[in-house]
Amino acid sequence: MTRKPLAHALIAAGLLAAAGAGAAGLKKVQSAPGADTVVAAASVPAPVAPLPAGSTPNYRAIVQQAGPAVVGVTVEGTEKVAGGMPGLPPGMENDPFYEFFRGIPGFQGRLPGQRGGEVPVRGQGSGFIISADGLVLTNAHVVRDIKDVTVKLSDRREFKAKVLGTDKVTDIAVLRIDAKGLPTVRLGDAQTLQVGDPVLAIGSPFGFEQTATQGIVSAKGRSLPGDGAVPFIQTDAAVNPGNSGGPLFDGSGAVVGINAQIYSQSGGYQGLSFAIPINVALKVKDQIVATGKAQHARLGVTIQDLNQALAQSFGLERPDGALVASVVPGSAAAKAGLKSGDVVLEVNGEPIQRSGALSSRIGLATPGETVKLKVWRDKAASTVDVKLGSAEEGSKTAAADGKDGEPGQLGLALRPLTGEERARAKIEQGGLLVESVAGPSARAGLAPGDVLLAINGQPVSSLDQVKRVLDRKPKSVALLIERRGARIFVPVNLG
Repeated sequence: MTRKPLAHALIAAGLLAAAGAGAAGLKKVQSAPGADTVVAAASVPAPVAPLPAGSTPNYRAIVQQAGPAVVGVTVEGTEKVAGGMPGLPPGMENDPFYEFFRGIPGFQGRLPGQRGGEVPVRGQGSGFIISADGLVLTNAHVVRDIKDVTVKLSDRREFKAKVLGTDKVTDIAVLRIDAKGLPTVRLGDAQTLQVGDPVLAIGSPFGFEQTATQGIVSAKGRSLPGDGAVPFIQTDAAVNPGNSGGPLFDGSGAVVGINAQIYSQSGGYQGLSFAIPINVALKVKDQIVATGKAQHARLGVTIQDLNQALAQSFGLERPDGALVASVVPGSAAAKAGLKSGDVVLEVNGEPIQRSGALSSRIGLATPGETVKLKVWRDKAASTVDVKLGSAEEGSKTAAADGKDGEPGQLGLALRPLTGEERARAKIEQGGLLVESVAGPSARAGLAPGDVLLAINGQPVSSLDQVKRVLDRKPKSVALLIERRGARIFVPVNLG
């Protein structure tokens, strides 16, 4: 079976690690809804005067005023690995596809053939202070599950940090350091940003502290693999490993985002970087400060974008909306009567142009909240009220689907392809469609709509074939998947 090389990868933009697990994703694909927020009242960004049209930002002033509130975040700890390279199944070190991982931070640890066990994890990211009494925002992937976290201020003072909580869905972490009278950033409103607006990033790329880079907003509302709840801000400001968790400023010097990911062939900056809107981060922060965690709502559907041909076949004039590809049994969507082939046009009166917009709207709602969906079905629009479920419950169901050794161990809900799906994907035989993702597979970057072709080199066409491999209790598996015509092996650590 041939494999088509994938040209790009989405990677975490900031953990500069000596060893440990790196963050790698696949070419952009829309994720199904299933995400989060709001328990305590969200912090409302203070009004910020927009930069007058055509004027040039005073970057020097922004750095001088906000730089002291930008911090370095270092982590130290250990990680258990089974063998070979951290994050890769045994034997994959010699696979030609391993070359894809060589430039990604976190995969430059032990040499091929070394035995497993505890390996040191040392990394560095960025962050910024949002309250004078020591509240710090950064990325969840920077601190991960490591407890030994140090925050270094611009004046070189260092403080041990307490991780108040992390949210992997939005990639937000909240830290607390024991200090008073600290410098803080000024918070803005990401919703006021427009494509073409100037932005400035400050962080510690490759460990070089207080590094500033500038650019413009190149797109808004991007949906990335595994991050369906976040409408990312896309910029061309240079962001590299070590920048993750650092602030993105608008032209007036207010924080509008948190730098999180880059799109790269080499593991370094190549023109595209992505930031989490500060509005999203503050909602998550409020929940973490109040309860220690963030909650995420779940609709329970697999969705995709429309194109003109699909829109015409459904009787729509424009390819706007989110097309429902499948509905998870027992989910909020199923209880509300949503069906495969429905097109969601609005949420609470707000138009949905792309499927990613539905993911983020649902993801930033509260579990138990009732939303009003405008749905297109049988060439007519109707309104459906849906009481949203909890993404946490959905993840538990998907991850625990089946007994030990069954596909639930992977965190995948799988089903055979229909004849129409097989023809559309140009797959002659075999393959299982991924309907929902949680746990180990979600962390590895799989997404609903992927097609599982093989596990550990063995082609699969039924759940029983997957079960037989998992019955051997492997600590990791290599999955061959197909996504939008590209085939790629994805390592999944089962711990």
